[in-house]
Amino acid sequence: MEVAYLFAGIFITIIPALAILKAGEQGALAWMIRSVNSPAEYFWAVGLLSSFLDNAPTYLTFFNSALGKFYPGIPEAQAVAGLIVEQIPYLAAISAGAVFMGANTYIGNAPNFMVKSIAEEAGVKMPSFFGYMFKYSIPILVVLFIVITFIFF
Repeated sequence: MEVAYLFAGIFITIIPALAILKAGEQGALAWMIRSVNSPAEYFWAVGLLSSFLDNAPTYLTFFNSALGKFYPGIPEAQAVAGLIVEQIPYLAAISAGAVFMGANTYIGNAPNFMVKSIAEEAGVKMPSFFGYMFKYSIPILVVLFIVITFIFF
């Protein structure tokens, strides 16, 4: 039950930030909207944040920043439809960054930490937080993400 409260709190508190992001380059976070321009930049920005924050709110944040970048002031339903149809590379980059790079750490995606806890409870030796990052994430996953960047973005 506490997880439900936590996620409800996250989504409630993120609503004002999402509204600011939807304002685009006319909003208070215009510097953020201007700093991420290409699909590759979206992939890495979303991914790096998704590595340390839960990927669902991170996805929502960058989805709304893309709405603000490409469709500021447009009604939400129309802007979302435009993003889905006209900005496919950006939407793919946001989605892939949030999903793929959540695997970089135990905390990037809630099931990562749950699997670690279950494995440790069953007696399986698991690497530490930084051990996982330096033994698996950086040498394996980051290299794969670089390849993904060149192939898809």
